[in-house]
Amino acid sequence: MRYVRLASISVLVVGFLALSLTSTAQNSNSKARPETSVVGYVSDNHCGLKHMASMGDDKSCTLVCVKNGGKFVLADRDHKRVYQLDKTGQEKAREFAGQKVKITGRVSGRTIRVSTIEAAS
Repeated sequence: MRYVRLASISVLVVGFLALSLTSTAQNSNSKARPETSVVGYVSDNHCGLKHMASMGDDKSCTLVCVKNGGKFVLADRDHKRVYQLDKTGQEKAREFAGQKVKITGRVSGRTIRVSTIEAAS
């Protein structure tokens, strides 16, 4: 009985340590990727870098595409890249549809974890 109890406690301690190390590694990874700013245009994932002329101006086209199931994106026309925006970015982007903006956040590949969106000149 004593050995069973000792073995159970050992398993719990090892499991706790493994979870603790995983959590520490995840926190250090998020700290390793600093926030940066990217300038581009709030667009939608259907049109990306270039909107169709028949849909009106960039704002109208973006809003229609998002209304029909699209997602807001940041279109960096200078570097020919389109970045997906996280959930926070989806909420904040609507008021800037079609406009040139500066988005600050953590960039991971082609996705931005958005902290702020502001108009760019």
